[in-house]
Amino acid sequence: MNKYVKSTLFIVALLTLITGCESGLESNPVTTANKPTNKSPENELFIYTVWPSFYAKEENFDKQIGQFLKKKFPDMTIKHVHWDNPGRQYQDLIAAGTIPDIILDNTRMNAQRYIIDNDLQYDISDLIKKYNFDTNQLNPAHMAQMRNMTPDGKLYGLPFNNNDFVLFYNKDIFDKFGVDYPKDGMTYDEAYELAKKLTRVEGEITYKGYSQNPGHYMNYNQLSVSPLSQTEDKASLNTPEWKKIVDNLRRFYDIPANQFDTVETFATKGNIAMAVATVDHIVSFHEQNKNLNFDVVSAPSFSDVPDTRYQPNLYAMYITKQSTKKDQAFQVMAAILSEEHQVDLAKEGVIVPLESKAVQEAFGQNLTQMRGKNTKAIFHGKTALPPAARAAGLAWYDVPMQNVFGPLIFKESKDSVTALRMIEEQSTKGIETNKAEKAALDKSIKK
Repeated sequence: MNKYVKSTLFIVALLTLITGCESGLESNPVTTANKPTNKSPENELFIYTVWPSFYAKEENFDKQIGQFLKKKFPDMTIKHVHWDNPGRQYQDLIAAGTIPDIILDNTRMNAQRYIIDNDLQYDISDLIKKYNFDTNQLNPAHMAQMRNMTPDGKLYGLPFNNNDFVLFYNKDIFDKFGVDYPKDGMTYDEAYELAKKLTRVEGEITYKGYSQNPGHYMNYNQLSVSPLSQTEDKASLNTPEWKKIVDNLRRFYDIPANQFDTVETFATKGNIAMAVATVDHIVSFHEQNKNLNFDVVSAPSFSDVPDTRYQPNLYAMYITKQSTKKDQAFQVMAAILSEEHQVDLAKEGVIVPLESKAVQEAFGQNLTQMRGKNTKAIFHGKTALPPAARAAGLAWYDVPMQNVFGPLIFKESKDSVTALRMIEEQSTKGIETNKAEKAALDKSIKK
């Protein structure tokens, strides 16, 4: 455990003792049924979910995971707590001495800053060998992201759910202007030509040909480029690859009258012909506007990396170092990743790491909102690999990639190189500030 984490946990623990051992938990009480205790029975397994946020509702967790585990492990009691603010955050559980056995969280955003920086990580490689678990059956890009958390290739968890992207299109707008529908496997160049044909102003209605969240587009880019230096504690955006990525999306925005609106208005306004959004929007767009005549195809890709989906937008399962039930925890994770349960999750519209034929055919079967939709688009092509692991000891920083477009390009009309340079400089300063604050905290504790 690094000095900063030790210092932070010391302060949290001290404040907890002053205000009452479990005051953090009591400020937003955990229900009696799932309240964690410092001494768990041998047959009890504590699962802590941060992402997906869907599991904030206990009935959702129970439907997708809890009921299955009760049948699979009838002698095991599953205690589930979901992240909440305040009361159930990482620091609250750590201070109260209630370390989970399994954590479900967002890999890109939180694995480094919450799991590793709190010294909760545990290499499960030996458990994989012990139980002869075949990781080759899982999506290779998902597994690459799990292994790329550290330069030494240690494996701290297994993938659970990928909230991937597809291209939504409004059939009525295509029909209105006599334009052929998009197809799976399109390139951005092909999507751009469609967008130009579909962007029009008719009376008070502005039809927008294409929209996309720039932050998602860049964070999960299909060229597998990282905004952070692989070898130094700084941002790295002043590269030809990043300029290519920005210029590619910028041309859609530069189509007259196609200034981007949030993709969330695809259903409510009904004036966007095409929008890239996460797969779960198939359900939400239908619920927002049941008369919306839409379908999906695979997200467009660069012509030099055709049929390439976005990098994993991955939620994963981690066994904690502090767990005394690592074998049971791994068996639970392995059961969740069995084809039996992967098919069940796929029926509920969960994009799972197992991409067998049975999983693909089952996808969305239990959701009326997905009936008749081109769900095979979700599995078209291959997932882009994540960037390689960074050098040991480097700080993680969430570079605000969305700010390259908004406000620098959208509002201030900066050229691509300038916008990238400004975010690079701001992020590098942010990294330096974070490191200075950690150093100052260490120094104050030593005194």
